[in-house]
Amino acid sequence: MVFETRCIAFDADDTLWHNERVFKLTQDRFAELLAPHADVPDLDAQLLSAERRNIGHYGFGVKGFVLSMIETALEVTENRVPGAVIGDLIAAGQEMLSHPIDLLPFAKDAVAVAKDRGPVLLITKGDLLDQERKLAQSGLGDLFDGVEIVSDKTPSVYARIFAEFGGPDRGMMIGNSMKSDVRPMIDAGGFGVFVPHDLAWDLEAADAPDGHPRYAALPDLGALPDFLRMRD
Repeated sequence: MVFETRCIAFDADDTLWHNERVFKLTQDRFAELLAPHADVPDLDAQLLSAERRNIGHYGFGVKGFVLSMIETALEVTENRVPGAVIGDLIAAGQEMLSHPIDLLPFAKDAVAVAKDRGPVLLITKGDLLDQERKLAQSGLGDLFDGVEIVSDKTPSVYARIFAEFGGPDRGMMIGNSMKSDVRPMIDAGGFGVFVPHDLAWDLEAADAPDGHPRYAALPDLGALPDFLRMRD
């Protein structure tokens, strides 16, 4: 089955530039800071549980992550965590919000190749100011015909965004999250392309729609030009 693609969209974090590794480094620092105050073998699981609870309150991104760390620190120490540790966690979050952007291999070339075919969008979720900062530092901003920073990625969100470009059935979404980039785009009637990253947030895990005619998986963005040529 052939689908005519008029508009191609990219996810940002861990699709075009590294992101999760910054969270992982901060999570390791979180464990170091709490070690003198609580023996918590399942600290990562407790933090993940707090993040899951808090997404509806804080959304996605660094700020919600920092608040979840603070909440978890209070819980596992029964409110005995020193104020200095809370201060260190806030400082760690501020460092995350100023961390330099490191593009993934082939990112710029992939966006440029997509732009040669038609409109190209960036669709990402997270903190508005942080995502705007990362895009500005990436050097990719001028390549995009539109940027959407959304609270979540759902079929209705994709349908709204792609409506301006002929509808989601004429669109393609490329990203590293099966849950946010691929499956909801397919559910909206579009084409979802999965490009894995070495690190993945557990809350973004979902089963691959293997065998679906509007699904493809690529090893990295370097494979995108050949993939697009095959669809011509």
